[in-house]
Amino acid sequence: MEATTETEEQDIGLLYPSRSGSCTGSSETIASRLPSRQPSPTESHVPIYHDGIETFQDASSPLKSPSLSNLQDTHFGLRPVGQKTVTHSRTLPHLAKSDTALHLSSELAGFEFERDRALRMSQWVLAFAIVNFDLDVGPVVCGVHPPLYLAPAEKENIAFSSFPDSLQFEQGSEVHSFRIQDLGVSHKQIVLDHDINRPDSIDGYLYGYSHFSQRRDNTSKRGYQQTALVLLSHLQYPALFTILIMKLGPLFLIHGVPMLETACHNIANWCSPSPGLTTELGFLGSVLQVELPMNADIQQLTETASFHEKFDPALHLLSSIAPLDPPPISLFECSLSHLWSIWECLILCEPILVFGSSPAATSQAVWWLRDLLRPIPLANDFRPYFTIHDKDHAILVNKLPPKSGLVLGVTNPFFQKSCAHWPHVLSVGLKSSLYRQGNAAIMAGPPPGWCTRTHRRYISKDRQLLAAIEKACHASVQHRIQASLDLRRHLSSRTNTMLVPLNRYLNTLIPSPTERTSNSGCRRLKPFSNADFFSSLKANGSPLPFKSATKRREFYERWLKTPAFGLWLAQQEEVVHRTLQDKWAG
Repeated sequence: MEATTETEEQDIGLLYPSRSGSCTGSSETIASRLPSRQPSPTESHVPIYHDGIETFQDASSPLKSPSLSNLQDTHFGLRPVGQKTVTHSRTLPHLAKSDTALHLSSELAGFEFERDRALRMSQWVLAFAIVNFDLDVGPVVCGVHPPLYLAPAEKENIAFSSFPDSLQFEQGSEVHSFRIQDLGVSHKQIVLDHDINRPDSIDGYLYGYSHFSQRRDNTSKRGYQQTALVLLSHLQYPALFTILIMKLGPLFLIHGVPMLETACHNIANWCSPSPGLTTELGFLGSVLQVELPMNADIQQLTETASFHEKFDPALHLLSSIAPLDPPPISLFECSLSHLWSIWECLILCEPILVFGSSPAATSQAVWWLRDLLRPIPLANDFRPYFTIHDKDHAILVNKLPPKSGLVLGVTNPFFQKSCAHWPHVLSVGLKSSLYRQGNAAIMAGPPPGWCTRTHRRYISKDRQLLAAIEKACHASVQHRIQASLDLRRHLSSRTNTMLVPLNRYLNTLIPSPTERTSNSGCRRLKPFSNADFFSSLKANGSPLPFKSATKRREFYERWLKTPAFGLWLAQQEEVVHRTLQDKWAG
């Protein structure tokens, strides 16, 4: 017991292995189902991963954090998402293979990008940050291109968030995403002084999509090189930007800054993003068929996607959903029967701590959970990957009760102790791995599964769907992806169905034509009355299969007290007011 406590308190410098990955035993991937083609001269140098992982790990070697200077040889691996593409030769430069050691200082000095093109690019991607490991201070941002002012606190947040807490493999790469505070508004005067136009944030946050890589390097004192290339954006497009950084990351390692410059020019050539846009985006020799959401709180559904053909995850991208590789049900395999409880906790703005074996696992899981809240406006904070170095660590993780609705993705077992008072813990993955240090068996975080101290389910689960999902977990990648989409559709429909009694009651609050003409000020919703709503609920019921009428009332009583209800009601009032104003003006 003493050994376990001591290890946890060593923070990210501790020795511990990670749990087994989220993928099942099948060796089939999305890429394996696509027709093969002859690689281009540039693509021929990209590493090939089998089942998503290129492993050279010595099982007996201890694992440490990549942010420590005494890290032993380890490395990540993550499969790239296979995708059928149309080759556009003009989007991919024909470059000779550069030396393994990237001479960034000289290459970055020659990076040229016109201001107007940088502004066009910033509609999608603000910039790319290059993060290297410094023996004295750890991960540091050594370049941002196109030039973009970042506050020192933002640079530090990006640097530590772009590196994983722990490593599992000797050589390879890993892709994950994170969400940090955007300090652009508070530093606007500094931005103006630097004569750099930084766009205002949409929601107060900066989103990063990181391709982290570790390679052997005999010229380094540590014996290897650690690098992260980070795509920075104000947009919540995890599916799209994960694909972009997966494609660019390996090519950047081989060809350096010229490849980065080509990617920037590709993005600058894209049309402006607009709500509901469906378009083709050329990027490094590929053409991506992408649909954008109407706004951040509108769900993108495969059934209503506007690709003019049946949705195919190998061809089409719904930009706001979580990445589909690996299939999400693989992440939740140990918690499938509890997903209905997890959905209820999300809707009721309950805080959830999400543990994973890697930043890739936690970020995919958190994005998947965030997606289930739509179309309810986001009233809480969520962090796909969160470290103890984050500037908000003391605010979000302390001895006080966690903030309402906070969803935190972590990989460091340190959080198991500091967040021991959290009511709900979701650990993604298949099964635990134990590492024996002396006579003590140390577990890397909680075992995969769902643990709640307070929640009791209100609504019946769909047992027929559950059986189909559990069966799909042992099927091919294609079947697991389809099962993941089916599960997402089911839980998303429950979110919409939950709102049916509220929308029905709100319709009674819309002023009648007589009221609108007799009273010029009556062009908005009448006040919401809890008593009247519950009378309507009792009389008309709810389409959701609640366990009892008492459970139904208790569920809605709790939701009316959440910050999400306040935002949702304000949104509905605005819609009704605008509609009535337009009718009156017409």
